[in-house]
Amino acid sequence: MSQQLILNRRDLDFMMYEWLDAEALTSHPRFSDHSRETFDAVMDLSAQIANDLFANHNRKNDLNEPTFDGEKVQVIPEVKTAIDAFNEAGLVAAAQDYEYGGMQLPALVEKACMAWFKAANVGSSAYPFLTMANANLLLAHGSKAQIETWVKPMFEGRFFGTMCLSEPQAGSSLADIRTRAEPQGDGTYRLHGNKMWISAGDHELSENIVHLVLAKVPGSPPGVKGISLFIVPRWLVNEDGTRGERNDVALAGLNHKMGYRGTTNTLLNFGEGKFQPGGQGGAVGYCVGEVNKGLACMFHMMNEARVGVGMGAVVLGYTGYLHAVEYAKERFQGRRLTDKDPQSPPVRLIDHTDVKRMLLAQKSYVEGGLALVLYCARLLDEKRGAGVCDEDDADVLMDLLTPIVKSWPSQWCLAANDLAIQVHGGYGYTRDYQVEQFYRDNRLNPIHEGTHGIQGLDLLGRRVRQHGGAGMQALQRRLQMTTAKAAQRSDTAEFAASLDAIWFRLQDVTQLLLRNPNAEESLSDATLYLEAFGHVVVAWIWLDQYLACPENSDDAFYLGKRQACQYFFRRELSQVDAWLDLLGDGDRTCLDMSEGWF
Repeated sequence: MSQQLILNRRDLDFMMYEWLDAEALTSHPRFSDHSRETFDAVMDLSAQIANDLFANHNRKNDLNEPTFDGEKVQVIPEVKTAIDAFNEAGLVAAAQDYEYGGMQLPALVEKACMAWFKAANVGSSAYPFLTMANANLLLAHGSKAQIETWVKPMFEGRFFGTMCLSEPQAGSSLADIRTRAEPQGDGTYRLHGNKMWISAGDHELSENIVHLVLAKVPGSPPGVKGISLFIVPRWLVNEDGTRGERNDVALAGLNHKMGYRGTTNTLLNFGEGKFQPGGQGGAVGYCVGEVNKGLACMFHMMNEARVGVGMGAVVLGYTGYLHAVEYAKERFQGRRLTDKDPQSPPVRLIDHTDVKRMLLAQKSYVEGGLALVLYCARLLDEKRGAGVCDEDDADVLMDLLTPIVKSWPSQWCLAANDLAIQVHGGYGYTRDYQVEQFYRDNRLNPIHEGTHGIQGLDLLGRRVRQHGGAGMQALQRRLQMTTAKAAQRSDTAEFAASLDAIWFRLQDVTQLLLRNPNAEESLSDATLYLEAFGHVVVAWIWLDQYLACPENSDDAFYLGKRQACQYFFRRELSQVDAWLDLLGDGDRTCLDMSEGWF
């Protein structure tokens, strides 16, 4: 795969510098050592490593899944080569403080760099991605000793990290987990239970694997209020930092998914007695934060992972789109509708209007999605005080947008992958072309880190109400800053009026739903609400991008941006009214469906 088919560097540069003004971040003391030159240098390095060492085995990863011989998990050797290069480049700690060996890069730059690896090989990139999120949780909630013991080796690339939430019988319902953590006399705990769907849960790619495990201490309150969080390493660590005994964490088996096949996905048994640390069974664990406050800690990693899932969904859609454009430009098939001569030469696929429609839809989804994720990365920098708005404003807006940034790309950039297959025609679902793999990989993202439906419940049931509605107010201020500018221009006034109108309608429907005391009724179509909300947010993001393009420029890049924005407003945003009709009318079609009618 050539670098040009992984991501569009011109588009990344536009979003980072012309739209989000990454250079302005260097005025913040944390980023003062940086400049556009340093940002570009790490971007160039990321693109090169992604192209040379990650993309080169993406297909091989898919065709040669990890295997378990009863003792060890084996992955193809290219995975370790790639991840070692990632670690040696210092990218695991790229956004961290200098004291942790980091570069103190802005989140905006770090996420843009990570986009290259996810687009090049989503399977192999999952290992460092999970490690980074694990380490960030422990930085926020772990003790100094825990940071020293577990986080620093992760930043050095020696230890990898996971998150262990789901259980076979409970799935996404964390209130029903059964893994128990029994306190010991020395301040440690012994864990017993099973965890399912654990990505990167077992391998030989690192010295150690640091599992973050949700469990319940005996006597704790029922439900989510009784959940605690524990560090449960694969190998215990001695006082001098060397590797100690094997902990009682055993691989029960590998799950075989339709996509992400390069990432080991596991069922792990904790405390089954296969290993005997300290001469007894039970997996040794160390509590993170307070007992019974574990879910609040875990949300730190979950929310970061949700942004990461959104990015992964975006770039899988994006690389599929780039492949579809290339194919449409090279493939000759059919003739123009006005050409009735069967002996005339065929035209390229891209000359057919319906193919242009499919490509334009993909462009609107993937460029809109990438802009959304990078905007949220910019909010993370603003939360540090590196922005024009106050930190509290960025904080509440990030809270509000988290379900959107996870779920909107997971739905619509998957739709882009579907269209990329369609552009390829019959070749699209063969293994001769990569677009079928991109679709399979991306199909996992609507389930990863909370399903589409769970994100809708989170958005409508919790986040729009959070902080007294401050997130909605912050979004409105920023959205109306954009529409006010757009209303002053003849080429965007139509878009500004449409966006203002649909935003206020969305607010009215939101208030109507929130006033309904019957949660089952008000939340019955939370998924539809999520989709409507996401389309409004992405329309705003598109309009803001349009305004960042130089006026009257005839450069093809900017013309393409404007055309994609127009497509989104006229073909996509126009659907939101129908969705809001259903929500506002309290449609009960799904709610009233009886089990026996299926």
